[in-house]
Amino acid sequence: MAINLQKGQTIDLRKNDRGESIYDLSKVTIGLGWDVRKQGGFFGKLFNKEAEYDLDAVAFLLDGNGKVANLGRTVQTNDGRQMGLYQGDVVFFNSMQHPSGNVWLTGDNRTGAGDGDDEQIIVKLDQLDQSYQKIVFVVTIYQGRSNNQHFGMIDNAFIRAVDASGKEITKYSLSGDSSMNGMCAMVFAEAYRHNGDWKFRAVGEPHQTDNFIDILRQQYAYPN
Repeated sequence: MAINLQKGQTIDLRKNDRGESIYDLSKVTIGLGWDVRKQGGFFGKLFNKEAEYDLDAVAFLLDGNGKVANLGRTVQTNDGRQMGLYQGDVVFFNSMQHPSGNVWLTGDNRTGAGDGDDEQIIVKLDQLDQSYQKIVFVVTIYQGRSNNQHFGMIDNAFIRAVDASGKEITKYSLSGDSSMNGMCAMVFAEAYRHNGDWKFRAVGEPHQTDNFIDILRQQYAYPN
């Protein structure tokens, strides 16, 4: 049975709560889901149009120093814009597959509508090069600041890990409350190597920014 994590709690991804190695880490799905809190009262029922919240899942692949070693390159898009971080150690909506082929983002759900995972990051943990010691999973609300959208307006947000055979290993749930007001990004969880295997830790660290690059610069990038 999957283990429901509390903030700060850590588990072994390969073993169950009895210490038995039962999970297949050859391909692990990191699933993200959320619901937008429904407005109450008369006007909420009268204008029952659910706002569109675009939550984006991002993965930082870190080296032994806890930093992103490869920031990729800058490329020009079809409409002439300059886009950075392409094909580096950050997997996100503009660079959806890591160059190793062992980490990729499946796609972008812009509303959170429906049950189950709204976004997924797939990781082949057993094939990941030893130079990568940790993967940090970040969630941001696209244009949250300008749209006045934040995690205080989100219900039933979760991150979960599912093994290659479809068994749910663990889940960490986080629903918005007043402490999340004004917070547009979340360092949700991390997977890291420990004594030759992988562990998973529920982080739940909120940030006011709606841009994951700010978190990258502040915490996970090498100084210039």
